[in-house]
Amino acid sequence: PHTGGGRPFMLPSMTRSANYARAFQMHRAALMDLYEQLPEDQGTFSAWEGGMNFMAQADHLSVSATRFLSMIQGQTPAPAPEPSQTLTEARGRLWDTNEQALAAISALTDEDLARRVPAFGGREMPVTALLDMIITHEAHHKGQVWVMARMVGVKPPMFVKMG
Repeated sequence: PHTGGGRPFMLPSMTRSANYARAFQMHRAALMDLYEQLPEDQGTFSAWEGGMNFMAQADHLSVSATRFLSMIQGQTPAPAPEPSQTLTEARGRLWDTNEQALAAISALTDEDLARRVPAFGGREMPVTALLDMIITHEAHHKGQVWVMARMVGVKPPMFVKMG
């Protein structure tokens, strides 16, 4: 659904920000569907030594989305919360940050999308580049979770959730 270059695939009746929100939601909704299938006792499963487990992956995606959005809004990102202690807690963070991200992305105007903001290491980036990063970062880690799920015997849903 995304072509890169700061321009999501546009549905005719949608604003640019709505299209970014849709692209994010297609990945996050599929991820949340998979997390619903994961057994609670598999929360600490990691595919490799030193790799993030299911809870850490969910926490990482939750924190990352809020940090990217803080940069877009010109705010200093809040410190990361303590790691989730259960898979249920990690799932809750995914749901909460999903709603926050969708609201923040959808509220962006064309003027907001044209802005450049301070980002990593003081480097300025276009808001659209940060939105692209949120979406590709989500897809990257979601792919890792898909593989991990198969390793514990869970068949993941379709990679993106349409509609």
